[in-house]
Amino acid sequence: MYGLSVQDNGRPHDWGRTSKDYATHRPGPPEGLYDRLQALGFGKIGDTLLDLGTGTGIIARNWAKRGLVCFGVDESANQITEARRLAISDGLEIDFRTVRAEDAEFPRAAFDLITANQCFLYFDKSALIPKICDWLRPQGVLATSHFSWLPGVSEIARKTEELVLKHNPSWSSAGFTGEIPSMPHWALGSFRLRAMFIFDEEIPFTRESWRGRIRACRGVGASMTTDEAERFDEEHARLLESIAPEKFTVLHRIDAHVFEPLKAQVH
Repeated sequence: MYGLSVQDNGRPHDWGRTSKDYATHRPGPPEGLYDRLQALGFGKIGDTLLDLGTGTGIIARNWAKRGLVCFGVDESANQITEARRLAISDGLEIDFRTVRAEDAEFPRAAFDLITANQCFLYFDKSALIPKICDWLRPQGVLATSHFSWLPGVSEIARKTEELVLKHNPSWSSAGFTGEIPSMPHWALGSFRLRAMFIFDEEIPFTRESWRGRIRACRGVGASMTTDEAERFDEEHARLLESIAPEKFTVLHRIDAHVFEPLKAQVH
C-alpha cells in the first residue's frame, strides 16, 4: 500500500520468520493481474523478467508459467528457500538469489520486465532506481503492484485488523481505504507512467487459511515475537469461530502501475 513507513514505530520486519505461512497461506494477486498486463502488451512469452522482493516467488512463478524467463531476488534466505522449493514443485526453472535488491548485480539491458509486488516501499529508491533503469532493455518497463484487502467492505477483515491492533498497536497498515495514487511520488522525475489499472476481486479463504494469511502479515509474524504471535493467533481463531463461516471471501483491491524510464542511466 501507499504512504506506509518502512517500520511500525521502530519495529523492524523480518519476513523470513513468516516463510512457512507465507508459502502456504499468502496467495499472490489473482490471475487478472497477469491477464491485464499481457492485454496491455507487457509480459510476452520469451521475455526476461526480474522480480524484486520476490518473497516466496509467487510473482516470478506465475510469470514463468506464462512462458517468461524469470529471476527473483530477496534479502531473506528463508524466503528464497521457500521460493526454490515451490518452483521445483511446479517444475519451473527460476534463478532465485538471496540478495538485497539494491545490492543485486545484473548486466545492463538484461530485462524486458521488472516487477515488484507489495514491496517497493521497503527499497532505498535512490540506490535502486538507477539500477532498474540500467537493467531494463529499450522499451522495457517496471511494473509495481499491490494486493490488499478492503476492511471498509469486509467485516471479517475489519474485525481482524482490530485484533491485530489490540496485540500490536504500532501496526500502521490497518484501515486501507482503497485509494490509489495515479503517480506515486517516488516515480516523479525518473519514470513515465505507461499504464495503470485497479480492480477488485473476492478472494476465497477458510478460517485456517485466513489465520495463516494474517500470521504472514507485517503486523503479526513479521514483527511480533513468537509468543506474541501465538497469543494473537489463538484469539484470532476464537474470533473467527464467532464471526465467520468455515468458508468465506474477502474483497481485495489489486492495483498496478507500469513505468518506463525517462532516460537511460549514464555510466
